[in-house]
Amino acid sequence: MPDAHGMPASLEELFGLDGKVALVLGGGFGMGEQCSRWLARAGCHVIVADIIPERAANVAAQVRAMGRKAYAAVGDMCDPATVDKVLPAAEAELGGVDILVSIIGEAGWFSVLDTTLEDWKYDQRRNLDYFFYCSQWAARSMVKRGAGGAMCAIASVDGMQSSPMHGAYGAAKAGLISLVKTMAMELGPHGIRVNAVAPGVIKTPRAVARRPAEAIDANAREMGIPLGRAGVPEEVAQAVLYLVSDMARYVTGITLPMDGGWLSARLDIGRFTVRPQGR
Repeated sequence: MPDAHGMPASLEELFGLDGKVALVLGGGFGMGEQCSRWLARAGCHVIVADIIPERAANVAAQVRAMGRKAYAAVGDMCDPATVDKVLPAAEAELGGVDILVSIIGEAGWFSVLDTTLEDWKYDQRRNLDYFFYCSQWAARSMVKRGAGGAMCAIASVDGMQSSPMHGAYGAAKAGLISLVKTMAMELGPHGIRVNAVAPGVIKTPRAVARRPAEAIDANAREMGIPLGRAGVPEEVAQAVLYLVSDMARYVTGITLPMDGGWLSARLDIGRFTVRPQGR
């Protein structure tokens, strides 16, 4: 209950997520793991969807250790047949999905001149197509139940500017940002909010496996990122938590940059065509 001044008495009340069911696509690793954990901390039961069984099971166990329910949904969420099989089973276990968070994404590394049609299709499938299919599935479920809901996609600053040497990825993320706006317009009357977070340079587990964290921070400073460092997965998860919570109940159709000021600084990214950091 709120205190005498009308302020929430707990984190669960502040975010309004206690007892909600969150589906996190790619929820077993990196930013997805952090999203699963922060959503559980705020009161959600979590469906942890991941292609690797051990990752899904591990994060589901972490969620249960917080006193929440969890379901490990194992499969390739970029495959519509898998989605049609796995996600209904998850809903049957935990109840209807109130929140969808999509983390899955991957960038090919090719110049425009060298990108094949298969390269192009792969990046669209891994960054845009699957979100359309999964968000449509979740939206239909939310509309049928009539209780509203919230969705948050992980986009990228590469979808908000040019993306040298990974143009197919940038185009897919730009399409994702556009789709988020359209879905917000169409689903708003049903009480469903749709937003996105656009990370910049993030020290994900895969990124740190390739280069030391200190080197990633040094690169961020060299690029001229105003905050002088790279971000961490927890910061992305906290932005996602805000957008799917009641604290953002009047926010829909936006893409929130999580880039340390990269876009505001109008940096010349053409000078920094390093391989993008994986999730």
